[in-house]
Amino acid sequence: MKSTHLASLAGALMLVPAALAAQNPHVGHVATGFANTPDNLGLLPVAVAEAETAAQHAGLAARDLSNLDAMKTHIGHVQHAVDPSVVEAGPGMGYGVKQAATGVAQHIELAAGTDGVEAAVTTHAPHIAQSANNTVTRADRIMQLAAMVQDAESADAAAPMVEEIAQLATQLMEGVDADGDGRVGWQEGEGGLATAQQHLGFVMGG
Repeated sequence: MKSTHLASLAGALMLVPAALAAQNPHVGHVATGFANTPDNLGLLPVAVAEAETAAQHAGLAARDLSNLDAMKTHIGHVQHAVDPSVVEAGPGMGYGVKQAATGVAQHIELAAGTDGVEAAVTTHAPHIAQSANNTVTRADRIMQLAAMVQDAESADAAAPMVEEIAQLATQLMEGVDADGDGRVGWQEGEGGLATAQQHLGFVMGG
């Protein structure tokens, strides 16, 4: 695993104290540990690490839009990081942004439905879930475009799709200011994994 991934994982793992994760296991699944992830890491740290890999290789694919072979190679690495059920081999963790982000949304919603749940979880779970669901939507679009790149017969045909993939791959983490109000919120079409991290931090603070 690359050092950038380790740094991201370490940062995300520090967001939620062990006591809170133990009190509400679904918060722990999002933040600190989940049974079927690589090394049993939390779903959000895995999503972040896979998103970083996707963004890195999308950027490499867009670096030379005249080289069809290079674009297809790096887009294959993006596909692996986003959904390894489509491309099994690659530089990612083998779990995928899509699966991890889907799990984040599911488990934070389960956390909010737990008896005696903390007020901070109730407040911020919808924000985390929506940001994760936004990420899944972007992941689906990336995979749609990536399949078209792999079928492209010329660099000119592939280039616009590669450029869009590179933009979307960045948005997996950063989200986008869709309504032009000068900030990236958690709302539908806006927040990404960084917003999910931010609101998980609010859960910890609460």
